[in-house]
Amino acid sequence: MKIVTVTGYKGGVAKSTTAIHVATFFSELGKTILVDGDPNRTSLSWAERGSFPFSVVSEKQAMKSIGGNDYVVIDTPARPDTSDLQELATGCDLLILPTTPDVVSLEPMLQTASDLGETATFRFLITIVPPYPSKEGEVMKQELKQSDVPIFETLIRRTAGYQKAALAGVPIRDLKNADLRKAWRDYKEVGKEILEILK
Repeated sequence: MKIVTVTGYKGGVAKSTTAIHVATFFSELGKTILVDGDPNRTSLSWAERGSFPFSVVSEKQAMKSIGGNDYVVIDTPARPDTSDLQELATGCDLLILPTTPDVVSLEPMLQTASDLGETATFRFLITIVPPYPSKEGEVMKQELKQSDVPIFETLIRRTAGYQKAALAGVPIRDLKNADLRKAWRDYKEVGKEILEILK
């Protein structure tokens, strides 16, 4: 069983969206469960509006439900403190930290990377990236790389498709609109990167 945890040092960075789409990717490879530990219950309420190709449970149901799964994705509360972060990192195979590409986020990200240290397996994921001609996502990625911060190569582009998918209660992969479905490619690429890390 592989455990991937998604957390963020602030809200509004597509943390639950990332957890849902990473779980969707894993569901194509094996039995997958998403544990919704966020007090907002975003993943659970998204699932209740439609259907997911994996199970979603609250953290209180997790102990009974995770056995027999190949992949466990955990959606945590935002803004963990340093000790929570370190605990989260040691309790999983990979810690994913979504972040938006803005200068205000850079300092807290560098601090988070420093708090986690070199013993944890973690990656920052740049999300809600404005479309071309904006270069904010690429600039942020290069700055983090220059600071030796572990980061996914894939950027998650901003799209209205995620809101539509949430309303429909499905992953963006399952939307009827082909243009909105294209955003699924970003998370598929992230999924491939995750598999490389988990080897």
